[in-house]
Amino acid sequence: MLDVGNTNTVIGIYEAEKLVRHWRLISKVRTADEIGIYLLNLLSVTSMAPSMIKGAIMSSVVPPLNTPLKEGIREYLGVECLRVSSEMDLGLELGYASPHEVGADRLVNSVAGVARYGSPLIIVDFGTAITLDIISPEGAYLGGTISPGLGAGMEALFGKTAQLPKVSLEAPPSVIGNSTMASIQSGIMFGNAGLVDRLVEQTWEELGCRGKVVATGGQAQNIAALSRTIDLVDPWITLEGLRLIYMRNSGPGE
Repeated sequence: MLDVGNTNTVIGIYEAEKLVRHWRLISKVRTADEIGIYLLNLLSVTSMAPSMIKGAIMSSVVPPLNTPLKEGIREYLGVECLRVSSEMDLGLELGYASPHEVGADRLVNSVAGVARYGSPLIIVDFGTAITLDIISPEGAYLGGTISPGLGAGMEALFGKTAQLPKVSLEAPPSVIGNSTMASIQSGIMFGNAGLVDRLVEQTWEELGCRGKVVATGGQAQNIAALSRTIDLVDPWITLEGLRLIYMRNSGPGE
């Protein structure tokens, strides 16, 4: 299972329904051979033979990586890699105006979210962008929101203000920063927690009901601790969604 994002690529290996290994790597355009060798090295660390891999599936929002990944997996692991799209059998009704525009990762998260937590549901993904995906009470994918991610916002701030120091993405003790570093941390961390809470509350108002709010992604744990609306963090929800979609779309015996 491969979740290819703009910043990170998450790779997981399942044995039946159990996630037995996972890695979070930096996304980088590579050749098919580089990818194949990289995957073989990861398997060697786990003492897994390539022949143990019986199938593969990926969700990708980085088009230049799609072909090298598929070719590298085919040549070095001997399996064809499915790629998630809105045209696949997702087991999820899409109420989006243009389904082909929805990011594959958002579809995958929604499939796993409904399977694990039911509906209505809001999934908040803290990646290069902060996305909210909304599942109706009837279990249909409605759409959501897209906002700049924490890292993107921080880089934009530093790129325009040469005198401000770069800081770590962690919350200071108080929202009132008593130093430049603490002030930046407060604005980024508490500010983004407030952004998510406002979007969630507005969504609940428009739906006419409340539902569970699940967070995932690199900064999910840190922001969840500051949020009043996030119920829980599920770091591997995307991998689970990939597994579920693979099971629905793989042929007999795969």
